[in-house]
Amino acid sequence: MNKKNRRTSLFRYWTTRYLLTLCVGLLVVGVTSSYWIQHSETTKRLDIMKLMAAEIAERVVDVNGQIRMAPFLFRILDSRQKSLHLDYKPILLVVDAKKKPLLDGPGPFSAELRQLLPALLEENQDTKKITLSRGEQVLFVKHTIQVNQQVAGWVLLFTADKDIMRSSTQFQLLFIMLISLGLLGWLVIYLLTKKLSQPIKDVAVAANQIVTGNYEIHLDKERPEQEIYELNHSFKEMADRLRQLEMMRTELLAGVTHELKTPVTSISGLIQAVKDDIVSGEEAKEFLEICSKETSRLQKMVEDLLDFNSFAVGDIRIRKEQQNMNELIVEISHQWHIAMEREDLTVEIEKPDHDVMALTDPLRVQQILYNLLNNAAQAIPAAGRIVLRLSETEDEICIEVQDNGCGIPAEEQSLIFERYYRGEEKKQMLRGLGLGLSFSRMIAQALGGYLSLKESSQAGSTFLLVLRK
Repeated sequence: MNKKNRRTSLFRYWTTRYLLTLCVGLLVVGVTSSYWIQHSETTKRLDIMKLMAAEIAERVVDVNGQIRMAPFLFRILDSRQKSLHLDYKPILLVVDAKKKPLLDGPGPFSAELRQLLPALLEENQDTKKITLSRGEQVLFVKHTIQVNQQVAGWVLLFTADKDIMRSSTQFQLLFIMLISLGLLGWLVIYLLTKKLSQPIKDVAVAANQIVTGNYEIHLDKERPEQEIYELNHSFKEMADRLRQLEMMRTELLAGVTHELKTPVTSISGLIQAVKDDIVSGEEAKEFLEICSKETSRLQKMVEDLLDFNSFAVGDIRIRKEQQNMNELIVEISHQWHIAMEREDLTVEIEKPDHDVMALTDPLRVQQILYNLLNNAAQAIPAAGRIVLRLSETEDEICIEVQDNGCGIPAEEQSLIFERYYRGEEKKQMLRGLGLGLSFSRMIAQALGGYLSLKESSQAGSTFLLVLRK
């Protein structure tokens, strides 16, 4: 596979990114904390060195106000180092009023410090960080020795700044804390990402299962997470819907094949009989008349399929005009009743006394009502009654088509508007493609209204067509 098109798992993808984010975050925290610790330790060390310098400045002056060097000065440094648990020992310099060193403690850069001594004594600051010639940074504390309000000398303490990084236990604790947080964060990310990716992986497996034609998927629909629950629930509904559509598609192919094959076979046989002079005279005319009817029926089925495909992609031509709905439904019902040639059916019309006007397409309304009336007639096997009821509201016009037929089974009522769907009883008794109601609903929506099943029981069914004025 091309490297560019290579895919990685959700678990690995997000675990890697979470880990990188965690590392960057810990690095920022570590660097910030290091600077803060270093600043804190530097301030703390300077404060301790100030106290040590002040103590030494008091001890070097005798009762006569003279500066006297004594071995105990270094013991002061040793004592304070032990009592304060310091892991460093400052370099000590004691200078008299003439800027002459009286006491020079040993150290790796004592010679250079003596050279810098005049400049350091001129400094206004008592604490400072200085950089030596070789790049070492040194913390410097200066304390004035005063006798009778006169400057008698100075006490200077120096310590290497780099010792702070080596000596501070806070840096060690920070390092341990960052490592611990990194491991804990990675473990949490690993477990959470694995738990989150598993249900998505299950859905992906189920999707592959559907691709192979197996719609019997098993997903945990009782997940505590709302989003995962909705995903699994919706996916299961989608799988059930696809299985239903697949069954309908199979039935459609079988139905269309049967519906088209039957008239073609009939036409072929009848024409062959006439052609071979098996029949003649009036009987031949009758055969040809049957062929003509079968051809018309075949043409109507093909037109329905073509119209439905056009409607399905939104190609519905609507020509609206101001229309008197009272007159329109009377005309439609009369034409349909004549064409049906069923004397056992009674069509009744209930309409307001005043005229109901609407801006609509009368031909499209006729298509919808013809489909509803045909379905009503098919639901009435013997003598029956169909009622067309017209009413209006402030913004809408309602047309109800009610029959006293056998009704629609409850389990089929949610499917009747699906394309190619035909009820179980209807499949056995009547021929067709199952496009009528789906076709009619699309026309109603194109007119700005809707078509619905208002109610259905063993006593009959009522369909409701609502149009905008």
